[in-house]
Amino acid sequence: MKNKRIYLLIMFLLVFILNTKFCYAEIYKGKLTGESVYLRSGPGTNYSSLKTLSKGSEYNLVDNTLHKSENESCSKGWYKIYYEGSATGYVCSDYIEVSVVTFNETATTDCEKKMSEAGFPSSYWPGLCSIQEAHPTWQFKSIPTGLDWSSAVDSESACGKSYIASSIPTNIDSTCKNQYTKTWYPASSSAVAYYMDPRNFLTEQYIFQFEYLKYDDGLTSLYPTACSNIIGGAEFYKYHLGIGNNLGDIITAACKETNVSPIFISSRILQEMGNSNSLYNLYSGVYEGYQGFYNFYNFGVTDSCATTYGTSYCGLEYAKNNSWYGLSAAIKGGASQIASSYINKGQYTGYLQKFNVVPTESNKLYGHQYMTNIGAPSSEAKSAYNSYKKSNLLENVFVFYIPVYNNMNENNYGSTNGAVESPEEEKKTTMDVSTIVVSSGYHYATGKITGINPSTSVSTLKGSLESIAGSGNVQIKDAKDTLVTEGNVGTGFKIVINNESTSETLNVVINGDTSGDGVINALDLLQVQKNILKTYTLSGSYMEAGDTSDDGVVNALDLLQIQKNILGTYTIAQ
Repeated sequence: MKNKRIYLLIMFLLVFILNTKFCYAEIYKGKLTGESVYLRSGPGTNYSSLKTLSKGSEYNLVDNTLHKSENESCSKGWYKIYYEGSATGYVCSDYIEVSVVTFNETATTDCEKKMSEAGFPSSYWPGLCSIQEAHPTWQFKSIPTGLDWSSAVDSESACGKSYIASSIPTNIDSTCKNQYTKTWYPASSSAVAYYMDPRNFLTEQYIFQFEYLKYDDGLTSLYPTACSNIIGGAEFYKYHLGIGNNLGDIITAACKETNVSPIFISSRILQEMGNSNSLYNLYSGVYEGYQGFYNFYNFGVTDSCATTYGTSYCGLEYAKNNSWYGLSAAIKGGASQIASSYINKGQYTGYLQKFNVVPTESNKLYGHQYMTNIGAPSSEAKSAYNSYKKSNLLENVFVFYIPVYNNMNENNYGSTNGAVESPEEEKKTTMDVSTIVVSSGYHYATGKITGINPSTSVSTLKGSLESIAGSGNVQIKDAKDTLVTEGNVGTGFKIVINNESTSETLNVVINGDTSGDGVINALDLLQVQKNILKTYTLSGSYMEAGDTSDDGVVNALDLLQIQKNILGTYTIAQ
């Protein structure tokens, strides 16, 4: 009988073992141990160098296979790694230290159990739990899209839907002939998969592309304090608190009605109003002729209007025309305008505004995207993070809604660019200059930067570029090669961007700004007219700026476009 029990126990254990799925995932990571290591297109020094990699930067390996060298170099073999999204290259194993990240599908820690209960697969846990440890107040919620991962990627990879600035062949859909500009290419399905996979952006910087921009009823009791924490140091908040108006409560109430996050709106108001009292007339409600009207969003304060009539008139005239009488109406009115276009249409995160995978209308699936730049959600997320960090807001309550797809493979690419993790660190980035420019929202061509709007200040441009490149990596010089820190950026200015291996100087071209003062006005019109009459000669960047129609010549069409731009009946594309 005893032997029979032992036999049955053994058989039970065998059946249990054979029928138990021991699920785990492995991701191989490599850390560069050498200085200026060459990344090559194949396993051997006979292959071309794609770029140089800096010591200490980390990349994901395609697998743990050592590829035999095709010449006598690197006797131990070469590892194949991911870089710049889905692109791959080879690194000699002598200069890379490989580690493996293994995680079970069975939750073991309290955080993993929490994430599992929230609906996140195990491949999400390492990134989310790392962020949770650093920011206990942050909350993560899953969005079960119900979509098959491969099918979703295929749909988002349709020709003309997504573009990428990278010229790496594997990132470009060569079958799609619908090229956007000379520097933008249709994104390949592998590039789309990289930017679309939420697991690649589960870091404290990039998580902000999933920031919840709608009102969360569960946080109603926390919102007023959170709002006050954000704007509490600003003069407009102190002014209203002094006369009995608690803006934290007013913002929360207005946002509840408009279904938009009070934290997001508070941050937006702080960004527009600033900490000083320089916009007192817009927030005080006492300006003569506009008593009781408020504009906390700077709506209506365009550069052309402010230059002609002044900030107070433009902002308060806009408020009056939109019936923003009283604090509640003003704050609610601005929040409503921000929310109406996308947030209240099911696209309540930056990610969803690019990848519309949970639309309120079925016919909008994979459509109604406000951007074609495949990297826009991640670059905007990092900018938001930098803004929050500089304002000491990171310890406030943030809620992130992160999509989950069916049949996702475990071996996601992971973060691979080796960029500076701390935006405040003054050291060189490993990003290509073209990536820095494009991710900042501008256009790159060899030796040139475009896409800069007229009246863009030096500090704004520098801040945008450094939000990606890191502090200390950007210098702006005027046409006389003098370093500048204030005023407008104009045609003929030079932008010097440093990364670890190069320092590239880009000439600024602002279409229509032939005089180089950063604005489009009568002087530019006169210069273009004289150039056509051959009594004045435009050359170099100034000639490019005069060709507003982009047809290769400066002619009457360009003159007409500049004239209409000045009159406000046409906007010159940048």
